[in-house]
Amino acid sequence: PAPAEEEKEEEEEEEEPQSQPHLGELTASHVTPNSIQLDWTVPEGTFDSFTVQYKDEQGQPQVVPVDGESRTVTVPNLVPSRRYKFNVYGVWGRKRLGPISTDAITGEGSCQHCPSPSEEESEEEEKKEEPQSQPHLGDLMASHVTPNSIQLDWTVPEGTFDSFTVQYKDAQGQPQVVPVDGESHTVTVSNLVPSRRYKFNLYGLWKRKRLGPISTDAITGEGIMGFVSHSTPILHCVVLSVPAPAPPEEKPPSRPQLGDLTTSHITPTSVQLQWTVPEGTFDSFTVQYKDAQGQPQVMPVDGESRTVTVP
Repeated sequence: PAPAEEEKEEEEEEEEPQSQPHLGELTASHVTPNSIQLDWTVPEGTFDSFTVQYKDEQGQPQVVPVDGESRTVTVPNLVPSRRYKFNVYGVWGRKRLGPISTDAITGEGSCQHCPSPSEEESEEEEKKEEPQSQPHLGDLMASHVTPNSIQLDWTVPEGTFDSFTVQYKDAQGQPQVVPVDGESHTVTVSNLVPSRRYKFNLYGLWKRKRLGPISTDAITGEGIMGFVSHSTPILHCVVLSVPAPAPPEEKPPSRPQLGDLTTSHITPTSVQLQWTVPEGTFDSFTVQYKDAQGQPQVMPVDGESRTVTVP
Protein backbone atom coordinates (compact mmCIF):
# COMPACT_ATOMS: atom_id res chain seq x y z
CA PRO A 1 0.00 0.00 0.00
CA ALA A 2 0.96 3.65 -0.50
CA PRO A 3 2.10 5.65 2.57
CA ALA A 4 -1.31 7.34 2.74
CA GLU A 5 -3.07 3.95 2.78
CA GLU A 6 -0.75 2.70 5.53
CA GLU A 7 -1.60 5.75 7.65
CA LYS A 8 -5.35 5.07 7.14
CA GLU A 9 -4.93 1.40 8.15
CA GLU A 10 -3.03 2.43 11.30
CA GLU A 11 -5.76 4.93 12.17
CA GLU A 12 -8.45 2.25 11.68
CA GLU A 13 -6.57 -0.18 13.93
CA GLU A 14 -6.22 2.52 16.60
CA GLU A 15 -9.98 3.19 16.43
CA GLU A 16 -10.97 -0.49 16.86
CA PRO A 17 -11.12 -0.45 20.68
CA GLN A 18 -13.78 2.31 20.45
CA SER A 19 -15.87 0.47 17.85
CA GLN A 20 -17.12 -2.29 20.19
CA PRO A 21 -20.68 -3.13 19.11
CA HIS A 22 -23.69 -3.08 21.43
CA LEU A 23 -26.73 -5.32 21.72
CA GLY A 24 -30.13 -3.63 21.85
CA GLU A 25 -33.47 -5.28 22.65
CA LEU A 26 -34.64 -8.89 22.30
CA THR A 27 -38.29 -9.64 21.50
CA ALA A 28 -40.31 -12.79 20.83
CA SER A 29 -42.89 -13.04 18.04
CA HIS A 30 -44.67 -15.57 15.80
CA VAL A 31 -45.31 -17.84 18.78
CA THR A 32 -46.69 -21.29 17.92
CA PRO A 33 -47.12 -24.42 20.08
CA ASN A 34 -43.75 -25.73 18.84
CA SER A 35 -41.66 -22.68 17.90
CA ILE A 36 -40.85 -19.07 18.81
CA GLN A 37 -39.28 -16.41 16.60
CA LEU A 38 -36.69 -14.15 18.25
CA ASP A 39 -35.77 -10.68 16.94
CA TRP A 40 -33.04 -8.38 18.26
CA THR A 41 -31.44 -5.06 17.46
CA VAL A 42 -27.82 -3.91 17.24
CA PRO A 43 -27.91 -0.12 17.68
CA GLU A 44 -24.16 0.28 17.26
CA GLY A 45 -21.44 -1.65 15.40
CA THR A 46 -21.50 -5.17 13.96
CA PHE A 47 -20.94 -8.62 15.47
CA ASP A 48 -19.11 -11.62 13.98
CA SER A 49 -21.91 -13.96 15.08
CA PHE A 50 -24.62 -14.50 17.69
CA THR A 51 -25.52 -17.37 20.02
CA VAL A 52 -29.01 -18.11 21.35
CA GLN A 53 -29.12 -20.14 24.56
CA TYR A 54 -32.11 -21.70 26.36
CA LYS A 55 -33.10 -24.84 28.26
CA ASP A 56 -35.36 -27.51 26.75
CA GLU A 57 -38.22 -29.27 28.52
CA GLN A 58 -35.75 -31.69 30.16
CA GLY A 59 -33.73 -28.78 31.52
CA GLN A 60 -30.85 -29.48 29.13
CA PRO A 61 -29.05 -26.39 27.77
CA GLN A 62 -29.48 -25.82 24.04
CA VAL A 63 -27.39 -23.55 21.78
CA VAL A 64 -28.47 -22.08 18.43
CA PRO A 65 -25.64 -20.36 16.44
CA VAL A 66 -26.64 -17.41 14.20
CA ASP A 67 -24.47 -15.57 11.65
CA GLY A 68 -23.50 -11.96 12.32
CA GLU A 69 -25.69 -10.46 9.58
CA SER A 70 -28.94 -11.94 10.92
CA ARG A 71 -31.21 -10.23 13.44
CA THR A 72 -33.80 -12.98 13.73
CA VAL A 73 -34.01 -16.74 14.26
CA THR A 74 -36.82 -19.25 14.78
CA VAL A 75 -36.25 -21.74 17.61
CA PRO A 76 -38.02 -25.05 16.72
CA ASN A 77 -38.76 -28.33 18.54
CA LEU A 78 -40.39 -26.64 21.57
CA VAL A 79 -43.33 -28.08 23.54
CA PRO A 80 -46.72 -26.38 23.88
CA SER A 81 -47.79 -24.21 26.84
CA ARG A 82 -44.29 -23.92 28.30
CA ARG A 83 -42.34 -20.84 29.43
CA TYR A 84 -38.85 -20.49 27.93
CA LYS A 85 -36.14 -17.97 28.79
CA PHE A 86 -33.88 -17.03 25.87
CA ASN A 87 -30.44 -15.40 26.16
CA VAL A 88 -28.72 -13.88 23.11
CA TYR A 89 -24.96 -13.24 23.13
CA GLY A 90 -22.98 -11.34 20.51
CA VAL A 91 -19.53 -12.62 19.51
CA TRP A 92 -17.08 -9.88 18.52
CA GLY A 93 -13.46 -10.83 18.00
CA ARG A 94 -12.51 -12.85 21.07
CA LYS A 95 -15.23 -11.33 23.25
CA ARG A 96 -18.71 -12.62 24.01
CA LEU A 97 -20.93 -9.66 24.83
CA GLY A 98 -24.32 -9.74 26.53
CA PRO A 99 -26.62 -11.38 27.13
CA ILE A 100 -29.92 -9.72 26.31
CA SER A 101 -32.86 -11.84 27.48
CA THR A 102 -36.57 -12.38 27.05
CA ASP A 103 -39.22 -14.84 28.27
CA ALA A 104 -41.94 -16.34 26.07
CA ILE A 105 -44.62 -19.03 26.41
CA THR A 106 -45.40 -21.38 23.54
CA GLY A 107 -48.98 -21.64 22.33
CA GLU A 108 -51.44 -24.27 23.46
CA GLY A 109 -51.33 -27.48 21.46
CA SER A 110 -55.11 -27.65 21.01
CA CYS A 111 -55.52 -24.11 19.63
CA GLN A 112 -53.69 -24.33 16.33
CA HIS A 113 -56.99 -23.79 14.46
CA CYS A 114 -60.72 -23.36 15.12
CA PRO A 115 -62.34 -26.71 14.24
CA SER A 116 -65.81 -27.20 12.87
CA PRO A 117 -68.22 -29.42 14.87
CA SER A 118 -67.35 -32.45 12.73
CA GLU A 119 -63.64 -31.78 13.29
CA GLU A 120 -64.24 -31.50 17.04
CA GLU A 121 -65.89 -34.93 17.05
CA SER A 122 -62.96 -36.36 15.09
CA GLU A 123 -60.52 -34.78 17.53
CA GLU A 124 -62.40 -36.24 20.51
CA GLU A 125 -62.26 -39.68 18.93
CA GLU A 126 -58.52 -39.26 18.28
CA LYS A 127 -57.97 -38.21 21.90
CA LYS A 128 -59.73 -41.36 23.07
CA GLU A 129 -57.42 -43.42 20.87
CA GLU A 130 -54.22 -41.59 21.92
CA PRO A 131 -53.33 -43.89 24.85
CA GLN A 132 -53.15 -46.81 22.39
CA SER A 133 -51.21 -44.84 19.73
CA GLN A 134 -48.07 -44.18 21.78
CA PRO A 135 -45.08 -44.79 19.49
CA HIS A 136 -42.23 -47.16 20.29
CA LEU A 137 -38.51 -46.98 19.68
CA GLY A 138 -36.84 -49.99 18.08
CA ASP A 139 -33.11 -50.58 17.61
CA LEU A 140 -30.21 -48.10 17.52
CA MET A 141 -27.20 -48.97 15.33
CA ALA A 142 -23.89 -47.27 14.53
CA SER A 143 -22.46 -47.27 10.99
CA HIS A 144 -20.13 -45.30 8.70
CA VAL A 145 -17.54 -44.97 11.46
CA THR A 146 -14.61 -42.62 10.75
CA PRO A 147 -11.92 -41.21 13.07
CA ASN A 148 -14.05 -38.07 13.62
CA SER A 149 -17.68 -39.10 13.09
CA ILE A 150 -20.24 -41.87 13.60
CA GLN A 151 -23.57 -42.31 11.80
CA LEU A 152 -26.50 -43.48 13.94
CA ASP A 153 -29.58 -45.21 12.52
CA TRP A 154 -32.70 -46.24 14.43
CA THR A 155 -36.08 -47.82 13.82
CA VAL A 156 -39.57 -46.87 14.97
CA PRO A 157 -41.64 -50.06 14.63
CA GLU A 158 -44.87 -48.40 15.75
CA GLY A 159 -46.25 -44.85 15.61
CA THR A 160 -44.45 -41.54 14.96
CA PHE A 161 -42.48 -39.16 17.17
CA ASP A 162 -42.51 -35.35 17.12
CA SER A 163 -38.70 -35.24 17.36
CA PHE A 164 -35.66 -37.13 18.65
CA THR A 165 -32.68 -36.23 20.82
CA VAL A 166 -29.25 -37.90 20.72
CA GLN A 167 -27.19 -37.52 23.90
CA TYR A 168 -23.53 -38.43 24.50
CA LYS A 169 -20.43 -37.17 26.28
CA ASP A 170 -17.56 -35.60 24.36
CA ALA A 171 -13.83 -36.23 24.87
CA GLN A 172 -13.83 -33.82 27.83
CA GLY A 173 -16.73 -35.63 29.50
CA GLN A 174 -19.17 -32.79 28.75
CA PRO A 175 -22.74 -33.83 27.81
CA GLN A 176 -23.70 -33.04 24.22
CA VAL A 177 -27.20 -32.94 22.72
CA VAL A 178 -28.06 -33.37 19.02
CA PRO A 179 -31.72 -32.58 18.13
CA VAL A 180 -33.27 -34.49 15.19
CA ASP A 181 -36.65 -33.89 13.54
CA GLY A 182 -39.34 -36.52 13.88
CA GLU A 183 -39.25 -37.62 10.23
CA SER A 184 -35.56 -38.55 10.30
CA HIS A 185 -34.27 -41.90 11.48
CA THR A 186 -30.57 -41.21 10.98
CA VAL A 187 -28.01 -38.59 12.02
CA THR A 188 -24.23 -38.20 11.75
CA VAL A 189 -22.49 -37.14 14.97
CA SER A 190 -19.33 -35.21 14.05
CA ASN A 191 -16.39 -33.51 15.81
CA LEU A 192 -15.42 -36.74 17.60
CA VAL A 193 -11.87 -37.81 18.41
CA PRO A 194 -10.15 -40.93 17.01
CA SER A 195 -9.91 -44.29 18.81
CA ARG A 196 -12.44 -43.41 21.52
CA ARG A 197 -15.49 -45.30 22.76
CA TYR A 198 -18.72 -43.28 22.83
CA LYS A 199 -22.08 -44.27 24.30
CA PHE A 200 -25.09 -42.77 22.52
CA ASN A 201 -28.58 -42.50 24.04
CA LEU A 202 -31.55 -41.78 21.79
CA TYR A 203 -34.82 -40.37 23.17
CA GLY A 204 -38.08 -39.91 21.30
CA LEU A 205 -40.29 -36.90 22.08
CA TRP A 206 -44.03 -37.53 21.71
CA LYS A 207 -46.58 -34.95 22.88
CA ARG A 208 -45.03 -33.90 26.19
CA LYS A 209 -43.41 -37.24 26.95
CA ARG A 210 -39.79 -38.24 26.48
CA LEU A 211 -39.65 -41.96 25.69
CA GLY A 212 -36.56 -44.15 25.80
CA PRO A 213 -33.69 -44.22 25.71
CA ILE A 214 -32.34 -46.81 23.33
CA SER A 215 -28.55 -47.00 23.44
CA THR A 216 -25.49 -48.19 21.56
CA ASP A 217 -21.72 -48.03 21.96
CA ALA A 218 -19.27 -47.32 19.12
CA ILE A 219 -15.53 -46.66 18.80
CA THR A 220 -14.23 -44.07 16.34
CA GLY A 221 -11.57 -45.09 13.80
CA GLU A 222 -7.88 -44.89 14.48
CA GLY A 223 -5.83 -41.78 13.75
CA ILE A 224 -2.09 -41.05 13.57
CA MET A 225 -0.78 -38.23 15.74
CA GLY A 226 1.89 -36.17 13.96
CA PHE A 227 3.77 -33.29 15.54
CA VAL A 228 5.28 -30.48 13.48
CA SER A 229 7.90 -28.10 14.85
CA HIS A 230 7.61 -24.34 14.42
CA SER A 231 10.01 -21.44 14.69
CA THR A 232 8.32 -20.42 17.96
CA PRO A 233 8.01 -22.62 21.08
CA ILE A 234 4.35 -23.32 20.21
CA LEU A 235 3.68 -26.99 19.38
CA HIS A 236 1.11 -27.65 16.68
CA CYS A 237 -0.67 -31.01 16.55
CA VAL A 238 -2.19 -32.46 13.40
CA VAL A 239 -4.41 -35.57 13.52
CA LEU A 240 -4.22 -37.56 10.34
CA SER A 241 -6.66 -40.16 9.08
CA VAL A 242 -5.19 -43.60 8.41
CA PRO A 243 -4.55 -44.01 4.65
CA ALA A 244 -6.74 -46.58 2.94
CA PRO A 245 -5.01 -49.92 2.28
CA ALA A 246 -3.65 -50.39 -1.24
CA PRO A 247 -5.00 -53.12 -3.55
CA PRO A 248 -3.27 -56.49 -3.04
CA GLU A 249 -1.53 -56.34 -6.43
CA GLU A 250 0.15 -53.02 -5.61
CA LYS A 251 2.96 -52.35 -3.19
CA PRO A 252 1.75 -50.65 -0.04
CA PRO A 253 2.71 -46.96 -0.13
CA SER A 254 5.31 -45.77 2.33
CA ARG A 255 4.06 -43.83 5.33
CA PRO A 256 3.89 -40.11 4.47
CA GLN A 257 5.89 -37.53 6.41
CA LEU A 258 4.94 -34.10 7.71
CA GLY A 259 7.37 -31.25 7.09
CA ASP A 260 7.26 -27.70 8.46
CA LEU A 261 4.31 -25.66 9.73
CA THR A 262 4.41 -21.87 9.36
CA THR A 263 2.01 -19.00 10.00
CA SER A 264 1.33 -16.04 7.72
CA HIS A 265 -1.29 -13.41 6.90
CA ILE A 266 -1.86 -12.74 10.60
CA THR A 267 -4.76 -10.36 11.38
CA PRO A 268 -6.40 -9.46 14.72
CA THR A 269 -9.00 -12.21 14.19
CA SER A 270 -7.37 -14.82 11.91
CA VAL A 271 -4.15 -16.70 11.18
CA GLN A 272 -3.22 -18.53 7.98
CA LEU A 273 -1.38 -21.85 8.43
CA GLN A 274 0.82 -23.46 5.76
CA TRP A 275 2.57 -26.82 5.91
CA THR A 276 4.68 -29.09 3.73
CA VAL A 277 4.53 -32.82 3.03
CA PRO A 278 8.04 -33.78 1.84
CA GLU A 279 7.13 -37.42 1.27
CA GLY A 280 3.92 -39.27 0.39
CA THR A 281 0.30 -38.09 0.55
CA PHE A 282 -2.30 -37.91 3.31
CA ASP A 283 -6.03 -38.60 3.04
CA SER A 284 -6.86 -35.51 5.07
CA PHE A 285 -5.58 -33.19 7.78
CA THR A 286 -7.04 -31.89 11.03
CA VAL A 287 -6.02 -28.66 12.74
CA GLN A 288 -6.63 -28.52 16.48
CA TYR A 289 -6.39 -25.52 18.80
CA LYS A 290 -8.09 -24.01 21.84
CA ASP A 291 -10.25 -20.89 21.52
CA ALA A 292 -10.32 -17.84 23.79
CA GLN A 293 -12.49 -19.72 26.29
CA GLY A 294 -10.08 -22.68 26.39
CA GLN A 295 -12.47 -24.94 24.47
CA PRO A 296 -10.86 -27.32 21.94
CA GLN A 297 -11.67 -26.55 18.30
CA VAL A 298 -11.19 -28.84 15.28
CA MET A 299 -10.87 -27.85 11.61
CA PRO A 300 -10.90 -30.62 8.96
CA VAL A 301 -8.84 -30.02 5.79
CA ASP A 302 -8.81 -32.15 2.63
CA GLY A 303 -5.65 -34.10 1.78
CA GLU A 304 -4.73 -32.02 -1.27
CA SER A 305 -4.58 -28.71 0.63
CA ARG A 306 -1.45 -27.32 2.23
CA THR A 307 -2.95 -24.18 3.73
CA VAL A 308 -5.96 -23.08 5.82
CA THR A 309 -7.09 -19.84 7.44
CA VAL A 310 -8.26 -20.13 11.05
CA PRO A 311 -10.94 -17.45 11.53
